[in-house]
Amino acid sequence: MSEAPSTAPVCYRHPSRETYIRCTRCDRPICPDCMNEASVGHQCPECVADGRKTQRSARTAFGGSRAGQAGYATRALIGINVAVMIVSALAGGAKAIAGSGGWFGLLGSATSVTRWGEVLGYAPYTLGGEVHGVAAGEWWRLVTAMFLHYGVLHLLLNMMLLWQLGRYLEAQLGPVRFAALYLLAGLGGNVAAYVFTPQNQPAAGASTAVFGLVAAMFVVNRRLKLDVTALIPLLVVNLLFTFTISNISVAGHLGGLVAGAIVAAVLAYAPAARRTPVQAIGCAAFFLVLLVAAVVRTQALLA
Repeated sequence: MSEAPSTAPVCYRHPSRETYIRCTRCDRPICPDCMNEASVGHQCPECVADGRKTQRSARTAFGGSRAGQAGYATRALIGINVAVMIVSALAGGAKAIAGSGGWFGLLGSATSVTRWGEVLGYAPYTLGGEVHGVAAGEWWRLVTAMFLHYGVLHLLLNMMLLWQLGRYLEAQLGPVRFAALYLLAGLGGNVAAYVFTPQNQPAAGASTAVFGLVAAMFVVNRRLKLDVTALIPLLVVNLLFTFTISNISVAGHLGGLVAGAIVAAVLAYAPAARRTPVQAIGCAAFFLVLLVAAVVRTQALLA
């Protein structure tokens, strides 16, 4: 006597397995190996994968990616600065590291690398050698100068602040917005050094960008309604260094400070409904302002 065939449903992924459990989304039968716990019932692997595709990733209060909590952008920027310092030291020898510059002899000397990338307005033939500087068409100096340092002490001071401030700001803004803040603050400081510094006085260092991060800390924390009084000593100490120690670009530091505050305000106060477009347009507009200022300065030097 033969048995009647089973009428129990089978798992759609494993036809040999009978089951009475169904996916709460697609209603297909699923066996215990295919079940994924959901807020209500269970879901099949395909529905779980589809749900992940449509799920929005977590964002910060300012629209950035939560990936900023890992500090990858901060680490990358520090890595670039250190790598450039190594190249500069290889090109300039021991004196490029320390013992021949300002700050009581603790700064290093200039090298062929710093001379190539530092902010320099215009060095005409009367100074000897070929004409060079931003006004002579070397526009890259407005960017490269924020990654150059005169010696290891100069580098360490800036990298220490970048590590402390950068990780916090990157976690709040996300890596892309934080990188934009850093680069625009550094560029703003370099443009200020170009515009307001005598044309033959060179300047370099990440301090333009770092001062921008100090200002951004105030803006971001104020937007988050956090206490900013603990940041005041940091700002005061850095301003004292700026105005009391020789061979420091006052224009570069103050320019970075102002640029950082402006960019941070654009990122922090953009309306939530149109946050990303407003942030992108605001940063692009500020970049154009810096570009116009540099062009005007160039025309004045060449007049």
